[in-house]
Amino acid sequence: MVDFFVQYSLPIAMVVALLAGIFTGYPVAFLLGGLGILFAFIGDIPFPFLGVVGSRIFGQVIENWLMIAIPLFVFMGIMLEVSGVAKRLLLTLQRLFGRTHGGLAISVALLGIVMAASTGIIGASVVMLGLLALPVMMKQGYKAELACGVIAASGTLGVLIPPSIMLVLMGSILQISVGALFKAALLPGLLLGILYVLYLLVVSKVRPEWAPLADPDSLDHDGSPLWLALMRDLFGPVMLMVIVLGSIMAGIATPTEAAAIGAAGSLLLAASTRSLKFNILQSAVRDTSKTSAMILFVVVGATCFSVVFKRLGGDYMIADLVASTGLGPYGLLLVIMAMIFVLGFFLEWIEISYVILPLVAPVVQALDFGLGLSSQAVLIWFAILVAINLQTSFLTPPFGYALFYLKGITKGEIGIGTIYKSIMPFVGLQLVGLIACIAFPAIILWLPGLI
Repeated sequence: MVDFFVQYSLPIAMVVALLAGIFTGYPVAFLLGGLGILFAFIGDIPFPFLGVVGSRIFGQVIENWLMIAIPLFVFMGIMLEVSGVAKRLLLTLQRLFGRTHGGLAISVALLGIVMAASTGIIGASVVMLGLLALPVMMKQGYKAELACGVIAASGTLGVLIPPSIMLVLMGSILQISVGALFKAALLPGLLLGILYVLYLLVVSKVRPEWAPLADPDSLDHDGSPLWLALMRDLFGPVMLMVIVLGSIMAGIATPTEAAAIGAAGSLLLAASTRSLKFNILQSAVRDTSKTSAMILFVVVGATCFSVVFKRLGGDYMIADLVASTGLGPYGLLLVIMAMIFVLGFFLEWIEISYVILPLVAPVVQALDFGLGLSSQAVLIWFAILVAINLQTSFLTPPFGYALFYLKGITKGEIGIGTIYKSIMPFVGLQLVGLIACIAFPAIILWLPGLI
């Protein structure tokens, strides 16, 4: 063990420095890039090698055509939020389930599924659901833990349900077809949404005082019949989802082209509801620029960190750690999943994707799980398992971003302890979904094999 620490002292020091730097609150993008440059000098890496880092950043990140899909998908989701399309849909779903205990919570979960299929932006989804639903749920007498939990968990479904920005980046990292990842992620994402709804139905039945019935007079609507409101408010977002995902899955459009279709479709939806105004468009473009720049800076920093980490022997360190466990393929897979789950408490999904995935994916791809799958199918299966796992990183303290978004919305009216307790059942449901996808790979691989 002493020899191991001596042999891999620099890669271990990089990981320790990264974790320590995160707790200081320093911006992660600059932390990753700075540590990469610092350890390149400490490790006496030849200067020409730094050119490899630059070529990776420019060749695989800046000049990557696939990356254009990110700001387009971001714009599509933000436009649906600021134009009021999502708000009208939530009010209509509330009318649909208003006479059921937990009806508003179920409406939030269903809206989370629809919005996840329209955008992969977690912050926008959580903030939108929180601003729209949390005040109404608290006014109706919902238990704070249930209200906060369903909002945070439903808002994170966009991590997995395509078009997911995480899957776009994973496809670039692992050199997998993004369209194949979108197909593979659809059923697991819907499975999690169904688990949330079933949980809400059970809780509302067992503890009806936690999710009381809505007062019919309090349901805000314009007086139109329910069926007409559903057609008007649900048809547009669902059609946009079908066109964007359908064009990718049918092979008609690349993810980048489909993202452009989605961005244009969100503008048309806003225009059809007379919400397309200059200030709204300006706000959407500004928020898109901020979010896209943040993602790109983290990707550049993570690329620098991972290239230097591998050059210092980090990939061999991971391989030796995995080999030393003496476990079979499924045992190793569970160890890797447990490691990623724990890292999700401290690191963002982008860092984990760019630093950890390139190291462990080749190890998993070489394992024989006895399923008769090709190495490419194993890689797709593993990528979706990681995506499901990383969804928990948005909900787990101390750095779960969905929790901080929700805390900001409450303006101090709900304590952080209550918010932490609220997400425990939903993290459990996510782990149930992860275990189901490990035990039954067909949940992930059936749709890609069918289309």
